[in-house]
Amino acid sequence: MGYPLNLALRYLGSRKRSAFISVGTAFAMLGVTLGVAALAIVMSVTGGFQEQFREKVLGVNAHVLVLKYSIDFREYRDIMKKVEHVPGVTGVAPFVINPMMVTHGERTATGVLLKGVDPELMPKVLDLPKHILDGGSLEGLRKPGAKPPERPRDAFRSDPRLFAVDRDAGAGSDNDYPHSDGGKESLLHAIERQIAEDEAESARLDAGAAQQNDSPPPPPPLRNADPGAGDPVGDVTPDGGFASKLPEDDVLPDSIDPDPCKSAEQVARLPGVVVGRTLAKQLDIGIGDCMQITSPTIGISIGAAGARPPIAKQFRLIAIFEAGFDQYDSKLVYTDLYEAQAFYEQGDSVTGVEMKVDDIDHAHEISAQIEKLLANGVYHTMDWKELNHGLFTALLIQQIGMSFVLALIIVVAAFTVVATLIMVVLDKKKEISLLKALGARDAAILRVFLYQGGIIGLVGTTMGLLLGYFCCTGLLAYGFPLDPKVYFISSLPVNVRPLEFGITGIVAIVICTVATIFPAAYAAGLRPSEGLRAE
Repeated sequence: MGYPLNLALRYLGSRKRSAFISVGTAFAMLGVTLGVAALAIVMSVTGGFQEQFREKVLGVNAHVLVLKYSIDFREYRDIMKKVEHVPGVTGVAPFVINPMMVTHGERTATGVLLKGVDPELMPKVLDLPKHILDGGSLEGLRKPGAKPPERPRDAFRSDPRLFAVDRDAGAGSDNDYPHSDGGKESLLHAIERQIAEDEAESARLDAGAAQQNDSPPPPPPLRNADPGAGDPVGDVTPDGGFASKLPEDDVLPDSIDPDPCKSAEQVARLPGVVVGRTLAKQLDIGIGDCMQITSPTIGISIGAAGARPPIAKQFRLIAIFEAGFDQYDSKLVYTDLYEAQAFYEQGDSVTGVEMKVDDIDHAHEISAQIEKLLANGVYHTMDWKELNHGLFTALLIQQIGMSFVLALIIVVAAFTVVATLIMVVLDKKKEISLLKALGARDAAILRVFLYQGGIIGLVGTTMGLLLGYFCCTGLLAYGFPLDPKVYFISSLPVNVRPLEFGITGIVAIVICTVATIFPAAYAAGLRPSEGLRAE
């Protein structure tokens, strides 16, 4: 490097008549230091948010989902057998999820998602067992001897006259049905015969009603024919007198409306349920308490079995989980798959099949492979990025935007470096002219100031990275609190990644080096006569 580097280091030093330039160099380094530190801290914090959200989302959600364009997903076991052999899939399990209303005592939570899972297959797909708090256990989630609910049959299919197929006569057509005379008739003939029988029955009832109208009406019964017969015996005055008021709450006896939550023995036989920590606080419920889950049907709904009211079932709290994501801790409730299926009339049907893969970064490729395997227009797959596309896209845009804005601080610091070098060039104008008169080349003079700007950028960047690292370490140790209702997490996440620190340092050094080109080129272009001219 020769004398250009020695001159660059000498120009960075302080002398009596050049003290102002030395102060300017220090401020230039300080500007680069603060800009690099701010950018490194912000990138670590935004990266921490992404890492935390991904960890929380994948803690209670699977990596890949298989859903069906229908509410009737009864062949899920066949789908599970197909997808479990796909390379990269480590676990497969069915699930049911529906909105419900949860009640405990006088407290009620609405908009809660009840997720039914298989207790044996769920640990292979979800990390729920890792988030269970002390004192809880997933044992008892499924009752002994539990079976999938049966699907109710509608009235048309339950008519034995139309759908009592003769199983012994296997040679008949699928559209042949038994007739009263022992033969078989087609479905169309059976329907026509049923309509004719209904019309005949209706005509017979109308004739009977007309005959009844033609006959004289019976005489009214004699009232009080026998004095005292049928009269009430004793005092008929109600308790509190005739001015008493009815109670506001109708209390029904246990024989009419039994309460399974009153007896500890009955509560112990109830199916198990797992809720989040925030929801448990909201309901003021503890392990072993009885709670009620109600389907969100308003009024009376019409189903396959006819009119039915909303379904309400009692459960026993067996565990409380804390995923660290308030959106899940306050809205998710887990129970047995069979118990969740019983709230609706779909029988042994599920919402979808969820899978866990060995590498979450390859979840999209595995999802596309499963999509091709099940390519029949009925099923569709989703990976964890698609399921939370809005959340992670917003986080990525936030990280890019904030990093770009804070990178402008380094650009401003680079202008400070430019101003400092220009001051140095103007102050050393005579020395530069003398060097050129002695035979120094323009390239050597150019390197003098390039080295000086590079040293300022290198020192400022190093100090900035160290300052950013110590600040991130302090934030991790302190645990800066956040409002979980706003940020969904309770403390500020910081993720120090060497790659991001390295990129920040390289960008800062490049910006500072490029910024020195203009003053260095100006110094290299000076003529000896310009600096040695008498003032």
